[in-house]
Amino acid sequence: MTNAPAKISIGDKTVEAPVRSGTIGPDVVDIRKLYGQTGAFTFDPGFMSTAACESGLTYIDGDEGILLHRGYPIGQLAEQSSFLEVCYLLLNGELPSKGELDTFTRTITRHTMVHEQLSTFYRGFRRDAHPMAIMCGVVGALSAFYHDSTDIADPEQRRIASHRLIAKMPTIAAMAYKYSVGQPFVYPDNKLSYTGNFLKMTFGVPAEEYVVHPAIEAAMDRIFILHADHEQNASTSTVRLAGSSGANPFACIAAGIACLWGPAHGGANEAALNMLREIGTPDRIPHYIARAKDKNDPFRLMGFGHRVYKNYDPRATVMQQTLREVFDALKLKDPVFDVALQLEEMALNDPYFIEKKLFPNVDFYSGVILSAIGFPTEMFTVLFALARTVGWVAQWNEMISDPEQKIGRPRQLYTGPVQRDYVAIDKR
Repeated sequence: MTNAPAKISIGDKTVEAPVRSGTIGPDVVDIRKLYGQTGAFTFDPGFMSTAACESGLTYIDGDEGILLHRGYPIGQLAEQSSFLEVCYLLLNGELPSKGELDTFTRTITRHTMVHEQLSTFYRGFRRDAHPMAIMCGVVGALSAFYHDSTDIADPEQRRIASHRLIAKMPTIAAMAYKYSVGQPFVYPDNKLSYTGNFLKMTFGVPAEEYVVHPAIEAAMDRIFILHADHEQNASTSTVRLAGSSGANPFACIAAGIACLWGPAHGGANEAALNMLREIGTPDRIPHYIARAKDKNDPFRLMGFGHRVYKNYDPRATVMQQTLREVFDALKLKDPVFDVALQLEEMALNDPYFIEKKLFPNVDFYSGVILSAIGFPTEMFTVLFALARTVGWVAQWNEMISDPEQKIGRPRQLYTGPVQRDYVAIDKR
């Protein structure tokens, strides 16, 4: 079906702009010729009404609480799939057969080790360096070690670079943690699963055998799936923008990590956990809910609401179930857990939160789970980066293969001084 074009009037000029439709979701008005036809730009801070690319990876309907990867609902993938299967899906477009998944798993497993000289690179950081600072530096440096997969014009090199990034990110993340706590690095173990291997490299020590807890392994794998991709968010857009210049894939992913580090993006789960710890006990919840409703109080309930989702975050449903499973498996007693569950129940039944559609999001639960497993808060965003790497890589590959892609070059509404003449310093 051909859409009728949109008519745009600016001053005495009226132009027609094509209207394009995706498979699902809102139509888009193609304004690429607007400036040439009218001499005007559009103004959209935050790009909330702008489609910057065409993508077949992830679809979000925030009003309905829908998140699809290649058409598959996130709930089904989180409950029935594995992280590496989701990686294959995002990279290749279809779920793998058993043989394809076995081959893919072997390939990723074979790439988990990092160049031995990278260990000396870590030692250049201060012992108390933030793990995300280390991640930015180390991932950016990978292009200095793997010259044979930086030619973005070669599809085979792009494929190898994609596999290397997905495979090495758990090793790099675990090494960042080990360095921060002063423990020796633990080499990958090819007998273990992707997630089990990461847990061993993070929490294992050479002095004793490390046994992966099945419930923790399942929980971490599910957390990785829930964070694998999330459409054109800030860090993904950063990866695409960096990639549009022709930068190598390692540099592009390092740019994504730097963007994710921001507290408004990847640091939200840490903020939610800190809030739950501040509340402390369930009896203090009404006081904090009252503060959240007070317009004159700067306090806000972290982990509620989402910039995209105006309904229940579909990832939060799975995360809530995972939270209960982890605490049951580890037989933990933690007031933060009780605060989280009771705060959720009270907020979901409060007319104020219902009216404003402030539902718990994925960050509300994930910080509590990760803390229970044993991760310090400064590792939370590192884990986010580890999981999101496959989404970044898949988006980067899609962008490179798009014949319509151009180097990113946003416009601006200039509000500075008009042209003026330079005045000599002795006459100012």
